[in-house]
Amino acid sequence: MRALVILIGIIIFYFIYGFFISQFDFEMKSHSLKNENPVGFYDYRGVTNVRTDLSSGSSDPAEVIAEAKKAGLDFLIFTDENQGEKIATNEGYHGNMLAMVESEYTYLDMRLLHYTGGKEFSPIDSNDARMYFTDQLSQTNLQGREDIVVLAHPFNNGPTWTGEFPVGLDGLEILNPKSISTQAFNNSKLNVFWSLVCYPFNPNYAFLRLFQEPSDETSTWDKVLAERKIFGYSGADASAHAVPFASYLIKFPSYEKSFEITTNHVLIEAELNGNFQSDRQKIMKAFKHGQFYFSLDLLGDPKGFNAYVQDHDRIHLMGSTTKFNKHLRLVSKLPYTPKDFYEIVVFKNGEKDLTANQPEIDYEIKAPGVYRIAVRVSTFLPPPDGKKWATWIYTNPFFIE
Repeated sequence: MRALVILIGIIIFYFIYGFFISQFDFEMKSHSLKNENPVGFYDYRGVTNVRTDLSSGSSDPAEVIAEAKKAGLDFLIFTDENQGEKIATNEGYHGNMLAMVESEYTYLDMRLLHYTGGKEFSPIDSNDARMYFTDQLSQTNLQGREDIVVLAHPFNNGPTWTGEFPVGLDGLEILNPKSISTQAFNNSKLNVFWSLVCYPFNPNYAFLRLFQEPSDETSTWDKVLAERKIFGYSGADASAHAVPFASYLIKFPSYEKSFEITTNHVLIEAELNGNFQSDRQKIMKAFKHGQFYFSLDLLGDPKGFNAYVQDHDRIHLMGSTTKFNKHLRLVSKLPYTPKDFYEIVVFKNGEKDLTANQPEIDYEIKAPGVYRIAVRVSTFLPPPDGKKWATWIYTNPFFIE
């Protein structure tokens, strides 16, 4: 009888605590504010590194597209594994959401995301694909190459990159929810268990409390940037693995929730007009030239954010290369003033060069180098966690020669 009373008490406490944490909202803005495009540009929000039941995912492409629309995405890039011949029947617009089909390949102990922008790429077998990527990863003139090769979650049970980094990579995943969760599990299984307990009541809190800065990824990124261009990406790594429970399959986390954790924001001057081919090329061009930033959207949609180098009356966006002169300034503008404490950090050649606690900065560039910006926020998590710092926005770099 005593055991039953204790059990009932635990259940009551669990639901009371669940109701308590369900009241916490981690949005950085007031809900009365509306997100607007930054002046002079259009901000389109989307995800990549998404798998369906054509490979290791749990849902068919049409179901995933429906989840992406519920998450409010502007575009979605499927990257099913080792798809020698792309199944492009789901490419195109679905309402206002643009779906594109690309691929993921296993190469040695790496996972490579391969974006061709609609160009034909059909390796006969895995050996054919391996030979292709062996050639691609050895190329140094990436601007002369049309396709894009991105390394997915480089530190998730993969190499530690103590040797030479592949020179033919266009991009590197910096934010990847699966990598963050795996690292948290390796550090503390009990901590992950507590997040699972909290997940039904507040999924955002369950992940945010596990979040750790991707310091290995950003450190590697900065080291490579000292030698050449390479752009940072966010990867959803979404597959919604089905967990059997009684006679049901629970998809955890769901595709929709995966799409709400972290996204890429491309900035383009010409609005997407509903033409699939031309709009796909606009997005791929932005990726190719690093004209985008990525964010931890659990803390709020940062649409309206912008960062650029100003040279007199000319503006150079992220990913650009500019010749140094004494008139250059690095400008960054938040879309709104966050409710919690925040800071805008300017990194020069991988080192902090400025920290500002204001929604807009106008930073004088005094010397050549590689510059990038991070926006960090300090949010309050319910007990037993308390205050936690997390990087909300990561820009791609500016190259000042």
